[in-house]
Amino acid sequence: MSTPDENRLNLSAGAFSVTVALALVIAKIWALRETGSLSVAATLADSALDLMMSLGGLAAIIYAAKPADDDHTFGHTSAEDLAALAQSLFILGSAGVIAAVAVSRLLAGDVPLPRQEEKGIAVVVFSIVVTLALVAWQRRVARTTGNKVVAADSLHYIGDLVPNVGAIVALFASARFGLGQVDSVVALGAALFLAVGALRIGKEAWDALMDRAAPPEIITGIEKIAADFPGVHGFHDLKTRRAGSRFFVNMHIELDGAQSLTEAHAIGAALRRAIVAEYPQADVLIHKDPVGVEPHPDDPRHRQ
Repeated sequence: MSTPDENRLNLSAGAFSVTVALALVIAKIWALRETGSLSVAATLADSALDLMMSLGGLAAIIYAAKPADDDHTFGHTSAEDLAALAQSLFILGSAGVIAAVAVSRLLAGDVPLPRQEEKGIAVVVFSIVVTLALVAWQRRVARTTGNKVVAADSLHYIGDLVPNVGAIVALFASARFGLGQVDSVVALGAALFLAVGALRIGKEAWDALMDRAAPPEIITGIEKIAADFPGVHGFHDLKTRRAGSRFFVNMHIELDGAQSLTEAHAIGAALRRAIVAEYPQADVLIHKDPVGVEPHPDDPRHRQ
């Protein structure tokens, strides 16, 4: 469970992300009106998507911080996956529209050149500067709190620098050399970049909603902790699933059957603390078995 200070830091990162995205959308709407550049339109679409994702991320930070209740006994973090899946579908649609316009301009041959390119370049440079400031703060917060939503949003904004740099190249080429086709080519590349990112986000959200296991390196790490833990003679039935920025762990450990219930509980509780200390985003449930116990014939799922 996050501390109040960690929650405030996470909320500050989410609010900063929304503020930056909103400012960039307004600035790029103006730049698009002034320049008519398709590459600026691509970065505007990207910033509009950033605004949606930032709003979703802020909502997820707020909602996921809510403790488990009677209706959501495993917490509320699956809301992050639902929002991410919806966002990925919207991103794919926007990328398709941008790509279609870019291809039609390339095929038409007679491409209108952007206007007042210097204004567009100034807006895109502003976008890069404020994005770098946002990423710096998000990374600081993510290092302090370990929040995966903030960390993922930071990576997303780092990726946004690519289409912004491309827009500067397109506007410069148009202004200096009259190469209007560069604008469409950059927009097509930006659309592809958006589509690839959308597919990645969508797959991760879909995997979590389908109860996909935690990453292999995390499972291996949990196995190593359990195998080397004092008092634990073995383990089995290790199962994991993901939900938003958290993952859930169920496992059976084998203990000395002659020891007291209090001693067995202490070992299980200590193991749980060790796993959570290594993986703070984990929710761990441990079942205790005596060493050498045989599965009951009426329990076919045991030891799968």
